Amino acid sequence: METNRDFSGIPVETLVKQSGLRHIAFIMDGNGRWAKKRMLPREAGHKAGADNFKTIVRYCKKIGMECCTVYAFSTENIKRPRREVEALFRLLISFIEEAAEEDDIEFRFIGEPGELGETIGQRTKQLEDSTRGRPYRLNIAFNYGGRAEIVHAVNRLMAEGKTSVTEDDISANLYTAGRPEPDLIVRTGAEMRISNFLLWQAAYAELIFSDILWPDYSTSDVDAAVREFASRSRRFGGLDKADQTGGT
Repeated sequence: METNRDFSGIPVETLVKQSGLRHIAFIMDGNGRWAKKRMLPREAGHKAGADNFKTIVRYCKKIGMECCTVYAFSTENIKRPRREVEALFRLLISFIEEAAEEDDIEFRFIGEPGELGETIGQRTKQLEDSTRGRPYRLNIAFNYGGRAEIVHAVNRLMAEGKTSVTEDDISANLYTAGRPEPDLIVRTGAEMRISNFLLWQAAYAELIFSDILWPDYSTSDVDAAVREFASRSRRFGGLDKADQTGGT
């Protein structure tokens, strides 16, 4: 298997295209620890993380990716202290208000944000409706859990009267239906797990775990992730050409 090839001299935009990297997903971890290191409240870390999210998402669009997904708020995060949860909700509302200025991003909120209150439900739906059909697609996982997503899809199929389902049936009823599955999932913050994120869609995604805390994750780190992705051989259960021909 060919790995660790040197792509340092190739523009990252070229690598995105050549490698087939259409969809990158981020588990944005480390906001709280970033704040703690600076003796700041956790809410300050989430604010810094939200600001960086905007930078990274726009950069991924700039270098030619078609789709980006970010894990913003899991179904388990509601268990956090009320002050922190309310700060995350305020950041979401503020982001939605600013997002109206974007002119080429199609927003989709995956999960069940409407369960978090009427205001969040209405605002997220309005943003989705007003940006539908735009070329760069951004999924924001808010009140999201990968297991809950699969259960949701199966329940929809059962409501349609299905007694037997296929993989295509389930894929067509996920929150991400109609969008490419992630080619690459990056988790920041030095944790090495996917934490109930895109469990179905991540079946063949490449994974990168970074020690960098999310607020410090930079566009140069995105470049490094793209180069790492391009160096890997994706076989999807098959064999490399070298293996097929008896090579080493």
